[in-house]
Amino acid sequence: MKGFDEMNINDTNAINEIKALALDMISKAGSGSPGMVLSAAPIIYNLYANHLNINPENPDWINRDRFVLSSAHASSLLYATLHLCGYPITKEDLKTYRTFNSICPGHPEVELTKGIDITTGPSGNGIASAVGIALAERYLENILKSEDENQALINFNTYVLCNDTDLMEGIAYEALSFAAKEKLDKFILLVDHSKVTNDGPIENTFLEELTTRFDALDFHIENVKDGANFKAIDKAITNAKKSKKPSVIIFNTILGLGSRNENKSVVFNTPLDDDDVFALKRKLNITIAPFETRKDTIIHIEKLIKNRVLKKYTEFVEYFNQIKHSGNERFINLLRMVVEKNVILPFDSLNYRVNNTYNEDMRLTNHKIINILAEKSELFLGGGADTSSTTKAYIDKTSIMSYKNPLGRNINFGNRELAMSGILNGMASMGLKVYGNTYLSLSDYLKPSMRLSALMNLPITYIFTNDALYNNPEEGTLFEPIEQLVTLRSLPNMITFRPCDISEIFGCWEYIAKNKKTISLVLSNKATPKVPNSNAKLVGRGGYIIKKEEVRLDGIIIATGFEVNTALLLNEDLKKENLDIRIVSMPSQELYFENDKEYKKQLLPENIKKIVLEPSSKIGWSRLTEEKYILGIDEFGSSGKSSEILRKYEYDYESLKIKVTKLLKE
Repeated sequence: MKGFDEMNINDTNAINEIKALALDMISKAGSGSPGMVLSAAPIIYNLYANHLNINPENPDWINRDRFVLSSAHASSLLYATLHLCGYPITKEDLKTYRTFNSICPGHPEVELTKGIDITTGPSGNGIASAVGIALAERYLENILKSEDENQALINFNTYVLCNDTDLMEGIAYEALSFAAKEKLDKFILLVDHSKVTNDGPIENTFLEELTTRFDALDFHIENVKDGANFKAIDKAITNAKKSKKPSVIIFNTILGLGSRNENKSVVFNTPLDDDDVFALKRKLNITIAPFETRKDTIIHIEKLIKNRVLKKYTEFVEYFNQIKHSGNERFINLLRMVVEKNVILPFDSLNYRVNNTYNEDMRLTNHKIINILAEKSELFLGGGADTSSTTKAYIDKTSIMSYKNPLGRNINFGNRELAMSGILNGMASMGLKVYGNTYLSLSDYLKPSMRLSALMNLPITYIFTNDALYNNPEEGTLFEPIEQLVTLRSLPNMITFRPCDISEIFGCWEYIAKNKKTISLVLSNKATPKVPNSNAKLVGRGGYIIKKEEVRLDGIIIATGFEVNTALLLNEDLKKENLDIRIVSMPSQELYFENDKEYKKQLLPENIKKIVLEPSSKIGWSRLTEEKYILGIDEFGSSGKSSEILRKYEYDYESLKIKVTKLLKE
């Protein structure tokens, strides 16, 4: 077969067995992507056998090379390769591909399978995550070098395998542009350039010449004319590892190589029929039963990996143990947090007193707290999508990260919101505690990558400012968030905060500092006073009484963010109407619902009217009260002054007072 004549017979057998195993998995599952299995098997085998510094006996070795499968639909290819390399994926595991509770799911998930470095799925996202891993590698390497110039703990390459469809995604170009700007020379992109997509030939959708595109990005470029030529693959990867630039290797391949439907879109995402599999296995000289492997093949691969990696791994272990017993507490603590991937920042909100006359833009308050936390650990850093100067989410006593200044802790992601989120995923997967910032109305840009953040339970804080339609309404409708809070709260495994004042912002960050969670922190850009009785320690409850009724309970107002101030003002006027009201601040719906039944019942008793104040979509609040009691906004905003906007949507104080009074009295 094409390219095989120049190969060692053991390598030929290994590639063919990877193909056969992956096809067996797809056939048994009745779904999968055989096209890339057959086109990219020589690439992934060459990488694992001859280049990746890995130790299948210790898959979590922190100085291993990272591999990211951006074309996650070809997961059977990766699982088959990991199995043959000696990772803890058994033949029986392979047989459960794409089934319930399998460690071989349809798309790779880092928490399920040893050998998977990060969860991938949405096209192009893996590229951004890999850029983040490479960025984190450079940052951590330079931190450790500040202690020991000859450190041998962090120094690895990051490889990512993608196909043509990945490169069509905007996130891919955003992330690759960022990688080029940062000169991430240990980032190597492997492109399975088959020129066929799920819907047909690539010319139907994509006309860019890849070499020209990557030349414009200032990548080091390797172009392999025959993507099945073993020696050419090996040479290209070797050259890429030597480059001082980020590298791309363009492998010109044939989708579904060897099948009856090779080079046709049908093989992109449709299993081969039994006759085609049988005929293809004959071509590949596969005579063993399905899911079986030759012992000689496994011995050959294990020998290649051990001969290449054993010395480096042994040196790592010796140096690791030396550091553990060195007495250098800073070095030891850094190492522990990186290994455990759990940066816990020592932070107690009780250590900070707030003057009752405090009145400040929440962005400035948040800025101060970020800088307090930045003093606690250099593993805490972040940046914005060309928004940090507006959101004020940056660290003062540092500089902008760049290839010239790899220890800068302010990252300028540029106007690349989606790539920012994907890159943060990669950084957080390396054990860093990171944040990103932009405006709440632009949070939708981040959604696919944020979903992966939450799925992986990564310690990323997304800071969103301009939290309501009355913040900077002169910018117009498109910058006035309505549905965004609902979207954020609907993401499983993510906590969304909308704090009411400085004390609650302290409480939010205390929760962030002490927990490994994905967070959305939603802030106003209005001058916000210190709210009487606000309690940083109770933020972790999600909701709490901020103003208790005096004698009897006539109703409850639940409010978030700046509207807590409005609720407290309403309370004073409602007293004049002989209405005794409880005010509940609810900075986090998600944390509120995690409370036990008794706490929730005491906070929000049944058969009591509960009115919600939040100037955004009403969706989600019906779990706490009836629809008519939800005072939200379910339509797009308008351009104008804040006072005009509030009156139009009947969210000015007088309109709210009339509506609340009427609801409580009816």
